[in-house]
Amino acid sequence: MRLLFDQNLSHRLVAALDDLFPGSQHVRLLGMAEADDLPIWEYAKANGFVIVTHDSDYADWNKLRGAPPKIVWLRCGNTSTAQIEAKLRQAADRIHLLSDPDLGIEVLEIL
Repeated sequence: MRLLFDQNLSHRLVAALDDLFPGSQHVRLLGMAEADDLPIWEYAKANGFVIVTHDSDYADWNKLRGAPPKIVWLRCGNTSTAQIEAKLRQAADRIHLLSDPDLGIEVLEIL
């Protein structure tokens, strides 16, 4: 499973979580740091990424448009990159459940 971190998260998460989510990307590393949400959504959809974000916008879009892409919504507020990495590591098994189509999970909230 590949994650696409949005601009409100550190690009350092890509390397920090490579052992659990190889092939992940950050919008900044893709030249999309200033992109609006729709191009990021379309990129994730076209390239098989799960979007990781603090913003509710993507979860709202998922309600309207459905998946893909699926969303990991970090509802923990602004915290350090190390704390976000720890939360994603703790939730790794749940995040990987997004790849199981039988479960029907489209948005995973992490507190």
